[in-house]
Amino acid sequence: MTNNVKWISVALVTVSFLFYSFVGKDTPTEGLTIGDKAPAFKICGEKQLIDLKNLKGKYVLLSFWASYDAPSRIQNVTLSQATSKMDNIEMVSVSFDHYKSIFNETIKKDRITTENCFVELDGEHSDLYQTYRLNKGFKNYLLDENGVIIAKDINAKQLSSYLN
Repeated sequence: MTNNVKWISVALVTVSFLFYSFVGKDTPTEGLTIGDKAPAFKICGEKQLIDLKNLKGKYVLLSFWASYDAPSRIQNVTLSQATSKMDNIEMVSVSFDHYKSIFNETIKKDRITTENCFVELDGEHSDLYQTYRLNKGFKNYLLDENGVIIAKDINAKQLSSYLN
């Protein structure tokens, strides 16, 4: 009888470990992937309004960054310079800085055009940050005319090859 109890206990523990090892495996953790439709979002705030739906019919480059994250900031600057020379793409740059003054100073220093440059002051607590699953780092996404992601984490050279 004691032997059966031991085997049942071992079986239950094994099944429990197997069950918990698969929990959450279907939940993506590294952002969106190529082929996904980009989730629509709006940023509304003081003198800023963007609705991703308004950009349908154009290639769109979404660039997520923050002034405190040097790699994302550098990538944002180089992509901004590259897209300014192209007619067939619209760049939407979104910063997750917590202070508007830091954001304003950063775009001034980096010479970013402010037409489609926005700040999400809620930072990592914002719905946008959660929707695009940026918890593993800031990313950029290239969307086709229908809002489908065709490239991810691209640099300026790769961008020009996608659009030519």
